Amino acid sequence: MTLTQGQPFNMVGMYAKANGAEGADVRKTNGSREVGAAADQGPRQRALTSMPTDDEQRPERSDRTLRHFTVHHEGVTIPVSRGGRGRPLILCPGLNSTQADLHELTELLRRDHDVVTFDLQGHGLASAAERYSFDAFLSDLFVVLAELDLPTAPMLVGYSLGADLAVHYAAERPDHVAELVLIDGANPLPEPFITETDLTEFRAMAEELARRQEAQQAPGSARQVLLTAQNIFDLNLEIDVVRSAILDRYRKLDHPIHMIMSTFIAGTGGEGRTPRHNQLWRAGIERLTRERPHISAFWLDTGHRLVFTHASEIAEIIRRTPLGRQADF
Repeated sequence: MTLTQGQPFNMVGMYAKANGAEGADVRKTNGSREVGAAADQGPRQRALTSMPTDDEQRPERSDRTLRHFTVHHEGVTIPVSRGGRGRPLILCPGLNSTQADLHELTELLRRDHDVVTFDLQGHGLASAAERYSFDAFLSDLFVVLAELDLPTAPMLVGYSLGADLAVHYAAERPDHVAELVLIDGANPLPEPFITETDLTEFRAMAEELARRQEAQQAPGSARQVLLTAQNIFDLNLEIDVVRSAILDRYRKLDHPIHMIMSTFIAGTGGEGRTPRHNQLWRAGIERLTRERPHISAFWLDTGHRLVFTHASEIAEIIRRTPLGRQADF
């Protein structure tokens, strides 16, 4: 595995922030059948930021406005943005991604949905934390949703780590979610993604990502990530453990669930650990859809950066879900 510009990291919770696009081939899987498909919790406090507030709405497009506020919990400040029209949709970013990074997908979704985005602690405009963990990020999602005054239960969309957070939230608050769309995450892997023989290489990749983030991101910017290489490495090991038990969470859910997955999460090379990781990624989803046949899976022939390289395809898949179709009124 190598770290190159425009290529995905072979790491379950991280991605390379790089420019570039790839052609897409979208396939939908229901259970074991694959067919072609067109690719068309602590005290909380809400505070205003220096960005436009609810009382200082700025026009975005025609009848839509974009509103910003912050949520404080356990010493952490979480910035939240909300805009669009239609049924509510919560977009949860992944590890090492920010709501600013997801701007293209967010804008597409706002055409048909009232979209809420936010930054996880240590990401973007959110404040740093003393310690980062899966449970800490999950608490961010809980407090954001608790502060929203939504007319109906939202569609919960999560990318990478954000998908895992969405599944855990829905399992604990099933009445607060109408539907889930999980993008290249929350995969119930049948065996560990990171083995003992992978540790040295994964640590090197985390160090490279941390160096790149520090060199490319201006301090205090909307795309800043404050995590160290050790934070990134430790979190990926933790996410691997979380996914080993996530099937139990799915068993608590009877919501409509749609998976949008990359076929080449580990890259396109045919040597080393790449084939095993790509096969393991598919095996986890096949395992899930066998046990939970109401879950649909869409496969894009690309890598883990699919939310950046294939935002339009992902937005169209979401639009075609039952709630997405209902949002077009």
